[in-house]
Amino acid sequence: MFCFQCQETAKNEGCTIRGVCGKDDKVANLQDLLIYLIKGLCLICEKSGYSDEKIDKFIVESLFATITNVNFDDSDIIERIKKCIELRENIKYNSENLPDCATWKPENDEDIIKKAYTHEVSVLAERDEDKRSLKELITYGIKGISAYLYHAMNLGYNDEEIHKFIKSTLAKLTEDLSVDELFNLAMETGKYAVKTLELLDKANTGTYGHPEITEVNIGVRNRPGILISGHDLKDLEQLLEQSKDKGVDIYTHCEMLPANYYPYFKKYEHFVGNYGGAWWRQREEFKKFNGPIIMTTNCLVPPDESYKDRLYVTGPVGYPGVKRIPEKDGVKDFSEVIEHAKKCNPPEPLEEGKIIGGFAHNQVIALADKIIKAINEGKIRKFVVMAGCDGRFKVREYYTEFAKKLPKDTVILTCGCAKYRFIKLDLGDIDGIPRVLDAGQCNDSYSLVKIALTLKDVLGLKDINELPIAYNISWYEQKAVAVLLALLYLGVKNIILGPTLPAFLSPNVAKVLVEKFGISQISTVEEDMKKLGII
Repeated sequence: MFCFQCQETAKNEGCTIRGVCGKDDKVANLQDLLIYLIKGLCLICEKSGYSDEKIDKFIVESLFATITNVNFDDSDIIERIKKCIELRENIKYNSENLPDCATWKPENDEDIIKKAYTHEVSVLAERDEDKRSLKELITYGIKGISAYLYHAMNLGYNDEEIHKFIKSTLAKLTEDLSVDELFNLAMETGKYAVKTLELLDKANTGTYGHPEITEVNIGVRNRPGILISGHDLKDLEQLLEQSKDKGVDIYTHCEMLPANYYPYFKKYEHFVGNYGGAWWRQREEFKKFNGPIIMTTNCLVPPDESYKDRLYVTGPVGYPGVKRIPEKDGVKDFSEVIEHAKKCNPPEPLEEGKIIGGFAHNQVIALADKIIKAINEGKIRKFVVMAGCDGRFKVREYYTEFAKKLPKDTVILTCGCAKYRFIKLDLGDIDGIPRVLDAGQCNDSYSLVKIALTLKDVLGLKDINELPIAYNISWYEQKAVAVLLALLYLGVKNIILGPTLPAFLSPNVAKVLVEKFGISQISTVEEDMKKLGII
């Protein structure tokens, strides 16, 4: 296998024996084959002019399934490969002069597995290092776009233009494009990342209301519980409705924490708070929860045997031997999970207290006068965007240290699981404005964009880079790649990215990003604070 799509890839070069994430070579290669064939399906759609909602949905969910820590089930990936070929074969097209990815057909599952191990399917099939780098940058950006679009679609929000972009771009990646053409395509990927994030924001707020400033309980109650992790708010909605008055409590985990900020969910008395922290701690935390756990999307860690029989998956998530929640006509049946919970002990407490969040764009804009006053009086000198992903490696302690050492006249803007490095610290407030403003999930990254653009207009600035905002962003997987491309498309410069620059960036491509956008890698806390003009 060869995989270098996440930040924790081996030696920051690539996983070649087994993924650091836990996927084996079979799953890794099958996922490569699925992407390879999806590109062929997109090419057929483009050449034939064929469009179909079932194909669009399949592409989006299947791309999501290949994101890091989503699907580890080789049988599920094989079924998706078969479905991809079936969808392609149902389209009338001329197969002459088409590449292998648009024409290959297997005889059986053994053929599929054998094909998955061939060189032409691997990301290394592109021999030109710079072209390969840009092709993967685009592909990972589109994976991120697909994940965000998947969530919007679940709530009944869609945009045909985004689907058209996904298909046309993946089709173009089968061609021999120049480096300049690929770079321009990467920037266009950023444009559609912004468009998708905006759509998802409309879907979430249009369905559940605008997030409100909320104190979230991080302790436990003395009743059996169900823990829901991942990102999908529709799954949470259905779970809460089906479990009310059943004698069980519902807790969020990791990226589901911001669900506590939405007014819609506050009507459920058995929705009681958040349990635990970032995704990478789930092995120790899930073991202590005692009740069933629902994994709605990424980020799944291969489960420990002590709780594997309590783990359930939905949507694009998969793991061998783990139960899948049944779904029919968009409705998921959580009855087995609820009955399972009733037989379990209450969760063991991990901590006590509350954390505050709910500072999405609508709430922050409502505080605009107060914030502008604090800026004008010199009480707030700088905002620091510390958004993105968390991860298991010790180097990420840098972000906790950075937050602790920030001057008292700075405010952190955050979203994503990166927040768990500092959201439970007591950093105080500035005239009642908390020094950590959590906008929500990584899915809510648009909120930070909206806040920045609003402040730019209110302060009468011409360029987003004139704002008193510094960017120190951590990344882990492909949704973060989409967000990064969105920021670059918006013209944001001088982003510090870490803990490492992506392994899939060739030296030449990295150099262009440094020269054009001022991107740099984290160094020491003190050096980076100077670089960002904080001290």
